[in-house]
Amino acid sequence: MSSQSQEHQRQENPWLNLGLNVIIPSVIMIKFSSDEYLGHVWGLIIALAFPISYGLYDYIRRKKTNFFSIIGLISVLLTGGIGLLKLSRDWMVIKETAIPAIMGIAIIISGLMGKPLVRLFLKQVMELDKIDQAFKDNGHPGLFEKQMVRSNFFLSITFFISAVLNYVLAEMILEGEPGTAVFNESLGRMTFLSFPVITLPMMVMVMAIIMFLAKSIKDHTGLQLEDVIKNPDGKSVTNKTE
Repeated sequence: MSSQSQEHQRQENPWLNLGLNVIIPSVIMIKFSSDEYLGHVWGLIIALAFPISYGLYDYIRRKKTNFFSIIGLISVLLTGGIGLLKLSRDWMVIKETAIPAIMGIAIIISGLMGKPLVRLFLKQVMELDKIDQAFKDNGHPGLFEKQMVRSNFFLSITFFISAVLNYVLAEMILEGEPGTAVFNESLGRMTFLSFPVITLPMMVMVMAIIMFLAKSIKDHTGLQLEDVIKNPDGKSVTNKTE
């Protein structure tokens, strides 16, 4: 199989991601979870089946363990569990707030232990070993690791902000109690609104972290971002495909 076909096969389709993880589940919960259609139980089960199936399919297809995708999958499973077990609405608010807050704390702890979790994200898009060696070759040993620790702290802040936004959104949108059509409809609205209210701001903040690192890399090594960024096949964009 050619490198181009492998790249096409492994690259994630952002529109498919958005449709299966946000749009379709939201429509099902908002429009089809009433008793006259699927009912609140089957409405929730079918809506959650889309992001769960997509997450498993994407992992099998791309053969990559994405730390943040795993967290998202856990969140989806917890959402389904709370709805199907008919726990109180407060449990959903706690879940929406706790997961990003716990992630923020875990990221801070990882930085204090000298093993910043930000590496798990950045190593998927950047050639970290090449960057670290370039810093050393230009007389800045250890500087890149310090920048990683700073980036790790910035990443933790994005999760704390996400926790606050999740709490506000859940308190404003969620209605009724889990196990009811009213709750499913409000959960669908919250899922739909989470993309512009939470996901997009987090994407902007993550891009800001990458730009911060890119500026440091350029200033201290002369390398441009395109020199160290990876293709979906795991190779540098500057490498020629065979």
